[in-house]
Amino acid sequence: MDPDSRALYVISVAAELAGVHPQTLRIYERKGLLAPARTSGRSRRYSERDIELLRRIQALTNDGVSLAGVQRVLALEEQLNAAKRRIAELEDRLEAMTREMEERVQAAHRQYKRELVPLRGAALARFDTFRSSR
Repeated sequence: MDPDSRALYVISVAAELAGVHPQTLRIYERKGLLAPARTSGRSRRYSERDIELLRRIQALTNDGVSLAGVQRVLALEEQLNAAKRRIAELEDRLEAMTREMEERVQAAHRQYKRELVPLRGAALARFDTFRSSR
């Protein structure tokens, strides 16, 4: 399990760590900005990742972004991160395919028969004579 996703903090501690009021966390949850884990008794538990998200939300709202805007920004950031992950996967795959292609080309070169002999001097003159007579 990812240590950042372990739900450790009760609402009061999470609010203090994020620098907001506990009621603000409840509002964010109702708006769908955050989804803390729940214990069997239904109390909220926040992870380090949740705290980071709360700080990001606070930074955006402090910059004047509405909660609807925050939702959109977070969705776009997630799309961007997913695209970056996909690009990294594709780059890794491209590198592997490039290495494989280079290995295949080298293997093909090693299989060439070296039976062709370059023409020199008199043999080349006879070839030119043969060509011009046709």
